[in-house]
Amino acid sequence: MLLGDRLDTIGKVALRVVLVEDPTVEVTAAMKAGFRVVHGHVGSMNLEKVIAAIETASRREGIVSVEYPEDHALYHSILDALHGVGRGQLALGSILRTAGLRFSVVRGPRVAGEVGRGEWLAVALYGHIGGPVKGNEHECVGLGIYHLGR
Repeated sequence: MLLGDRLDTIGKVALRVVLVEDPTVEVTAAMKAGFRVVHGHVGSMNLEKVIAAIETASRREGIVSVEYPEDHALYHSILDALHGVGRGQLALGSILRTAGLRFSVVRGPRVAGEVGRGEWLAVALYGHIGGPVKGNEHECVGLGIYHLGR
């Protein structure tokens, strides 16, 4: 379903973008509804590389700046999403897990069309996680949301 025909929250937008194979339509609709979006993918056994990929894409596309409040919100949103992916554990390679993830980062109001209540940041992750042996992975999803203020 596309944005605009129901009440859309920033979390729903982030999840829809990350869950569809081709997010072009969802991203376009999200932007029309007042959200800013970046999406991509990352695969690694190194947690720091996953975080760095999401941070780099978010800064490159102007979703967040390097100023402390925005950088802080992004970092905590990523960590919350990773807790969902890792079932509460923030570790990959050190416990012999590998992850192949798609990500979306969405910035905007808490609810589409909401004015005057500040901006929010949502990070959604979807993909596969499992042991380093092909065929032993399973699906995973995580979502982190943080208030930017203003």
